[in-house]
Amino acid sequence: MGRITTHLLDLTLGEPASHVEINLYRVKDEKKEQLAKRQTNVDGRLDQPLLEGDNLIKGTYQMEIAIGDYFRQTGRVSDFLEVVPIRFQVNSTTENYHVPLLISPFGYQFYRGS
Repeated sequence: MGRITTHLLDLTLGEPASHVEINLYRVKDEKKEQLAKRQTNVDGRLDQPLLEGDNLIKGTYQMEIAIGDYFRQTGRVSDFLEVVPIRFQVNSTTENYHVPLLISPFGYQFYRGS
């Protein structure tokens, strides 16, 4: 069975981004249904997948990552980015969808990992 996971790295410090809130939604007809709310651990990872097994169905999903809160909590002001939305498609329920995010106060990059 497939799953959705993520990993956050703070590019400005060169270390994992810990204690970052992540919400996962299923999107249908531009309406969002919240499926999970998690927080990254000290390694910038989640202690459990955002979604897995029978709960993972084909469709459109959106992760929303609260990086503005993260930068404020670490004593760095980010008056540019508040929440990073990542909308993606799940086309196979047997594959893993690992979506790492590289962050800084003024930009981000994500990709489909393995």
